[in-house]
Amino acid sequence: MAITVKIPTPLRNLTGGAKDVTAEGTNIGDLIDDLEKRHPGIKDRICDETGEVRRFVNIYVGGEDIRFLDGLTTAVSDGGDVSIVPAVAGG
Repeated sequence: MAITVKIPTPLRNLTGGAKDVTAEGTNIGDLIDDLEKRHPGIKDRICDETGEVRRFVNIYVGGEDIRFLDGLTTAVSDGGDVSIVPAVAGG
């Protein structure tokens, strides 16, 4: 199952500068594990020490935030797109 993952600029140093990479998995948790195998160190930037997605990282499947779906167990489809987006804060 090849899924295209859009990588934000702050994480591109881990993907050799690529803004889009391919990973495999049936859900977001599997996809993140595969990303880690292909691009060591990326999981630590996406997930905290408990394995959950960090508060300041948003992951979208089909334009939907996984926090409002099934979190790390959110299903992904072959040929689908996943976006990793750092949260923006300011004031």
